[in-house]
Amino acid sequence: MLFRSEEAEIVSGFMKQYYFDKKDLPSKIMLRYDLEDKVMLEKWLSDKASRKVELKSPQKGEKLKFVEMAEMNSKITLENKLKDKTDILEELKDVLDLAELPRKIESFDISNIAGNFIVAGMCAAQDGVIKRNLSRRFKIKTVFGQDDPRCMEEVVARRLKHSLENEKGGFGKLPNLILADGGITQIRAIKSALKQYDLVEKIPVFGMVKDDKHSTRVLINEAREEFEISEKLFHFITNLQDEVHKTAIEYHRKVRDKEMTKSKLDEIAGIGEKKREELLKEFGSVKKIKEAAVEEIAKVKGINLKLAQKIKQEL
Repeated sequence: MLFRSEEAEIVSGFMKQYYFDKKDLPSKIMLRYDLEDKVMLEKWLSDKASRKVELKSPQKGEKLKFVEMAEMNSKITLENKLKDKTDILEELKDVLDLAELPRKIESFDISNIAGNFIVAGMCAAQDGVIKRNLSRRFKIKTVFGQDDPRCMEEVVARRLKHSLENEKGGFGKLPNLILADGGITQIRAIKSALKQYDLVEKIPVFGMVKDDKHSTRVLINEAREEFEISEKLFHFITNLQDEVHKTAIEYHRKVRDKEMTKSKLDEIAGIGEKKREELLKEFGSVKKIKEAAVEEIAKVKGINLKLAQKIKQEL
């Protein structure tokens, strides 16, 4: 018996992902039913293992009982995980007295150094699960200098505009809840963005207040009321806060490094865009170019020995 086509596609895709970077592969993998691409998968797995790997679908006996038991355990585990996620959203709804279950939660964070290389990160949780494919990064366009609240207002307004113009686009539907990575000023900045689209009453905003250890202590509203949270909810919100912080910081580093790299190489006469790209393609960073021998730099396409010496000297 074969899996249904949709099930087969999911199982096959999962196996390719799960075993992609596994080194110690089993000799036999038990499945509930056969796959249409069984032969192809067996060959792929066998090539990875450098020995024969078989996909088996037992129809009776002890092996079938093991497969059925594994299937049952998987269902129970999944149900428990889904229940945990639902409980978290229910608790969040009750604690914050929300009108609806916050199925889509978004958070934003601003990152800069003394007002330079200003960027923002956004992350989202759908049905209690942080979805990295919904993370977004922004370069600040209208604010110059260090003004995090104004940056936050710009970013949130741009994000809202995407969904209002095209709900089926990359940002999807509007969130049911926004959690600000910060206090009152960030809450007010986000509400100012919501006000531009008459969404203040539709999308609630709360702040994630950190303790001395940089972990979320409580949630607060614009009136400075604090909302105590359970340990389970604490972990969920902390993960959300960590994820948005990571998104913003990583993008900030990328923008900063790109700008610094661009300026250092562009200051060297004789280095145009193509030569800069070839150098970075070969070495990966300005630091590595700086550490390389002149002879190594001269091997790069378009770079002769004389120019390599100049690059080395100026860096």
